[in-house]
This record gives sequence, C-alpha cells and structure tokens, in this order.
Amino acid sequence: MTNQTMTEDQNNSFDITDDLHPKTIRGRGAVTNRVGRFERSERLRVDDGWGSLDDAEKSRTEIISDPSRSVISKNSSPDIPFDLSFNPYKGCEHGCIYCFARPSHAYLGLSPGIDFERLIYVKDDAASLLEQELSKKSYNCKVIAFGANTDPYQPIEREQKITRQALEVCEAFNQPVGIITKGYLVMRDADILERMARKNLVSVAVSVTTLDRKLARTMEPRASTPMRRLDAIRELTQRGVPVSVLMAPIIPALNDHEIERVLGLSARAGAVSCSYVLLRLPGEIRDLWMEWLRMHYPDRASRVMNTLQSMRGGKDYDARWGKRMRGEGVFAKLIADRVNLSRQRYGLNRRSLRQLDTEIFSVPNQFRDTKKSSRQMDLFS
Repeated sequence: MTNQTMTEDQNNSFDITDDLHPKTIRGRGAVTNRVGRFERSERLRVDDGWGSLDDAEKSRTEIISDPSRSVISKNSSPDIPFDLSFNPYKGCEHGCIYCFARPSHAYLGLSPGIDFERLIYVKDDAASLLEQELSKKSYNCKVIAFGANTDPYQPIEREQKITRQALEVCEAFNQPVGIITKGYLVMRDADILERMARKNLVSVAVSVTTLDRKLARTMEPRASTPMRRLDAIRELTQRGVPVSVLMAPIIPALNDHEIERVLGLSARAGAVSCSYVLLRLPGEIRDLWMEWLRMHYPDRASRVMNTLQSMRGGKDYDARWGKRMRGEGVFAKLIADRVNLSRQRYGLNRRSLRQLDTEIFSVPNQFRDTKKSSRQMDLFS
C-alpha cells in the first residue's frame, strides 16, 4: 500500500497527490520518506490519533557507525575534474532537496528522502584509514576531493571533527586537497588550510546556489546562509587560500536569474574561478524534487520542468557524460554563455584543481617506521 498516486502526462511529468497531505518538516528538505528503488514494498506510517508522529522524531539526527575499510574513492567519469575523493559521511544534514547523493541511501535499504538527512553514517576511523592508504607504496599522488559526495562540513562535523583529522593527515603527507562545501564551518579549519595554501596544497570551492534567503532556507534547510558562504570566501581569501565559487545547481525559473549577481558578489569577496551544474534528477531525486517543487513553488512547477525538459531532450534527466552537467539546446547555451561572460567580466578564470602541487608528496617517517615494523612482525610471527 502506498500513500501516493501518480499519473503521467504528455510532458513526461507527474501529478503527485499525497493522501495524507504531507507538510514540511522544520529543518528538513525532503517532504516525505518514500522508499528507495530497491525496496519491494512501501512503508506507510499512520497517526493512531495520539499525535505520536510529531516533527521532533522526524527531525532528530541519528549517527550510525560506518564499517567501511576504505576511504579513498576512485572516479572514472570524464566530466568530473578529479580522480580521487574522500567522503567521511554517508547522508547529509544540510538536506538539499536536489542533492545527487540521495540515491546512495537506497543501497543501504533506507529512504533517499528524510532518512538521507537524519540517518548519517560516520566513518569514525577515517583519518587512520587515510593514513594507511596514503602510506601504500602503490599510492600515486593525485588531488583528493573532499565533499564530492556529501558535505564534509555538515553540522555533525562540529562534534565529529573527522574532516579536520583527515586534513591533518593530508598536511603531514603534503597531500593536495580540493574541498567542496556549503558550510561556513570550513573556517574552523582555516589554520590548517592557510598552512597548506602556502605550499599550494589546497583549494576550496564554496557552493552558492542562491542569494535569496527564503529559497535557500526551503531548498537547503541546514546549510549556511548565502551571506555566510560569501563570508567564507572572503575570509579564506584573506588567509591566502584560493577559493572558487560553484553555482550548483542552476534551476530554470528558480535561480537562473541570479547567475550574474551570485558570480559577481563571489568575485568581489575574492573568488578566483567559478563553475556551475544544471539541476540533475537521477534515481529517486526526481520524485522527491517534484514533491518539494509542487509544495513550495506550485505556481512555477510546470515552467521549471518544461524548461528543464527542453535542455534534456524532452526528458526530466539525461545521464549521458558531457550532457548531464550542462544539458543541451537553446536555453542550455544561454546559461553557458551567461556564465562564461561573467567569468570573463569578473576574472573568475584564474585557478583550477590541476594547479595544486602533487610533486612534494611524501610519507612521513613515523608511517614508514610503522610499515617496516609491521613487515618484521609478519616475518617472525
């Protein structure tokens, strides 16, 4: 039994009607907790009349230990500018409704909806695992992206401090790092980032999706406010850390009118480069997005989706490499031209991840000694 009925129209869009009249949950981006694609049945929670299904239960974040024994992921996608990434968390409290990482919770038997925002898997020993992987003789130094999947500076990082511990490891190894974040919390680690920047070992990409506080609050409920993100760009720049601005996603009829202002103010704050991504709706994100859009912006829903489809060959999403990030067609070209003009006008073309130094990487002596001792023990055991 499901709590939703869906009908498909000629535009490949769906009219979603929820029998239980869902409402927004304070501090959460998703409207519902619909199950993932791998589940054979859908669970429906029904209030028994005692008011037991309160928002507090749905808003409480729970931390779950992640038993993963590897923390460096390899990427082979030709349209992504890095080969390696480090992600200390699965799930993200920021609750961005459009987050492309949401479907990963379906592989865990959880919902890409509210579960993704409140059931956070934490790699407690991520720093020590990173030490081990960087110490391997087979490791070939390349830039490691922090936050390529979920944000390394989401709220629970304040207590967990896993990102900071991992940065300390990278600093010890002279391992170059590119950070992607929406969190002003990145400033907590400004001391490490400043030292690494002096060696050309770090750059930070701050995601600024909109300058509209209302849109940001509903679309990215627990991320830092737009102004705080601009503050992070300014303060990191003052410390000598190269910063780029990432406008992702650009959404037609919601934030595309802000392109020039977002990039201009980011450049004024000190950003030296910029990039963008068109709204992507893979897997379960599409239905979660439609629920959110029809609840918060019902008057714009058709325009948003029709324009998006015009850039996706008539579909809600096109997963082809080279097309998934930018789209194609007249409107997609218009967005690309506007970004490129802003890039030239504001000087946002002065830096890239490929400029970080990979030549000074070295394994510290204490880790070499540990490896040697380990081999001797194996020999005589």
